[in-house]
Amino acid sequence: MAAPAEVDFRTRLQDSLPRLVLAPSFAATLLFVYGFILFTVYLSFTGSKMLPNFTWVGLENYRKLWALDAWWIAISNIAVFATLYIVICTAIGLTLAIFLDQKIRGEGLLRPIYLYPMALSFIVTGTAWKWFLDPGIGLEHTMHLWGWESFSFTWIKDRNMAIYTIVLAAVWQTSGFVMAMFLAGLRGIDNEILKAAQIDGASNWQLYRRIVIPMLRPAFLSAFVILFHLAIKSYDLVIALTGGGPGRATELPATFMYSYTFTRNSMGIGASSAVIMLMTIAAIMVPYLYAELKEKP
Repeated sequence: MAAPAEVDFRTRLQDSLPRLVLAPSFAATLLFVYGFILFTVYLSFTGSKMLPNFTWVGLENYRKLWALDAWWIAISNIAVFATLYIVICTAIGLTLAIFLDQKIRGEGLLRPIYLYPMALSFIVTGTAWKWFLDPGIGLEHTMHLWGWESFSFTWIKDRNMAIYTIVLAAVWQTSGFVMAMFLAGLRGIDNEILKAAQIDGASNWQLYRRIVIPMLRPAFLSAFVILFHLAIKSYDLVIALTGGGPGRATELPATFMYSYTFTRNSMGIGASSAVIMLMTIAAIMVPYLYAELKEKP
């Protein structure tokens, strides 16, 4: 029979084992995520150029940032991109979810097809769409080979249309994920409520407009938060697809931050742009998390 002290040690070890296992990853997260976030915030108030410089300059970097035309171009581009990206992804995702919720044949095959693009990295997506949209090797070239000589699709080379190629690629990759969120919400609605509304004479349009769509509010909110977050941090997709060009036509805050931090030797300004991006995401995430935690008993 084991001694009481040995039993007590084993009990304490079993209780402490989860903490011991999680401790390294927790420490790494504190250092490499939150630690570097704080370091970036600090750098935004210093005169850092090519390398960190701990000379305190206060809000000078933020003043310079908002005086740059390139930053305002990035802001206007992200406004266009994020708006179209969120609206189109939400519309397509909801439509596909309603379509699959009809218990159609082949649903088990269609769902992986719609979700497959999300399994790809944005680098792969950007590269594939670049090949597809490039007039010299992509869609336009193929149409010419098939005999349609007058066909022209040069959005990726057009300064006024290039931003919409980013929207196309991003929507293609993320719509299936949004569909899965809405489909989960639809499957969670009590069928008895829908049957009662149908008995009362509600049409399908009224059913969705007055009952289904309002009950999908949590799914809409979650989709908005996730899509907004992805839009703000869209760096690899832009770099792979257009490189921020032509000119600055597809420059976004994420590409601006990288450019000024690592290629223009203006680390202080790059850090200040990163802080602005962080504050923008926090302005969406914090109220969302507060609302989610507040609703829990």
